[in-house]
Amino acid sequence: MAKNGANSVGSASEKVFLIWGGEGWVAGHLKELLQKQGEKVFTTTVRMENREAVLAELEKIKPTHVLNCAGCTGRPNVDWCEDNKEQVIRSNVIGTLNLTDCCFLKNIHCTVFATGCIYAYDAKHPPGGEGYLEADPANFGGSYYSATKSKVEELMTTYSNCLILRLRMPVSDDLHPRSFVTKISKYDRVVDIPNSNTILHDLLPCAILLASAGDTGIYNFTNPGAISHNEVLALFKKHVRPDFEWKNFSEAEQSKILKAGRSNCELNSDKLAKRMKDFGVEVKDVHTAYDECFQRMKAAGVK
Repeated sequence: MAKNGANSVGSASEKVFLIWGGEGWVAGHLKELLQKQGEKVFTTTVRMENREAVLAELEKIKPTHVLNCAGCTGRPNVDWCEDNKEQVIRSNVIGTLNLTDCCFLKNIHCTVFATGCIYAYDAKHPPGGEGYLEADPANFGGSYYSATKSKVEELMTTYSNCLILRLRMPVSDDLHPRSFVTKISKYDRVVDIPNSNTILHDLLPCAILLASAGDTGIYNFTNPGAISHNEVLALFKKHVRPDFEWKNFSEAEQSKILKAGRSNCELNSDKLAKRMKDFGVEVKDVHTAYDECFQRMKAAGVK
């Protein structure tokens, strides 16, 4: 089977989707999208690291496609992972690999909603310069969360049934607590660094297209380009909350209040944009996507 293209896994005439981490934020959006498309979809909260329970769930539902939205990110943020490393390994490494392996054994396509927070700007990839490609080795291990994610991604690429989507700072059309905009709008101060972002309204339909087509391998799953925190909040102020104000501080100042480092980088999403053209879909650049996202929020009365 092709590692970075379409394959025969999950190509049955009747698709059955099973969303792992079914009570989560991204999972809820995926379930709603699939239901609107008339697809057969189930959700589960079975622990990924419990092999017997995973195999039993797969046997019961008999999915053609598993969408893995489960994992441990930490509450209220990734700093939590620094003090709970065993739990992070159990979920993000053992669990993710176990679910992928069980799907492989049963010839089920598995899409993993992963992270692009495994890179940091460097001399070759400075802000405003060249973005990281899917094949570039991870270079950020400043948080235990990111360190586990980069290691498990490398192992998952072995599996011919696995599609890995690297999300970054995902944003929804509301002020859900997990949305990047909600988080930075509540901070006392924010750094002003350009980053790749994932606008869920635009990209989750792309995830369904890729999974349905049986694509495998890695995709940088972000809107093209990078946008700074100040640019995001300026658009938020323009469209959603006119009286909103914020303050900045430096990365050095930020590091004094954080237990773990934070990834800042731009991912090159040309591969995703090119593949979406095969489906007649244009992936909007991050500035346009944000502007339209906030316009939708305003129209919905979100404040």
